[in-house]
Amino acid sequence: MNFETMTILAQGAPGGAGGLMGNPMIFMLLLFAILYFMMIRPQQRKEKDRKAMIKAIKTGDRVVFAGGLIGSVANVKESLFVIKIADNVKIDVARGAVTRVLDKGEAVGEEEDGR
Repeated sequence: MNFETMTILAQGAPGGAGGLMGNPMIFMLLLFAILYFMMIRPQQRKEKDRKAMIKAIKTGDRVVFAGGLIGSVANVKESLFVIKIADNVKIDVARGAVTRVLDKGEAVGEEEDGR
C-alpha cells in the first residue's frame, strides 16, 4: 500500500459514517448532560430539601442526628440547636448534624432509616 491509500483508509468513508460518536466534543457534552441529570441534579435537590427541613425545625420537634442521637429541640439558635436528651440534660448540637425530623409519636427503626 502506498501513503495515499493509507491516508484514505485512516480518514474513513466519505460523508462521515462516525455519526454522533465521530465528534468527541458532542460525545463529551452528551456524557456531561447524562451525568448532570442522573447524579448532580438529584443530589442538589436532595440537599435543598434537607436545608429546608433544617430551617423549619422549631422548639419541641423531635430530631435524629447523624451520630444516632435522638432528642427534643429545647431552643433554636443561629448555628446550633439546644437539645434535651433526658430530664435536666441539654446539649448543643450543630444544625448540619440533623438527619431527620420525627413526627409526633414516630419511633426510629431499621425499616424507617430511608435505605
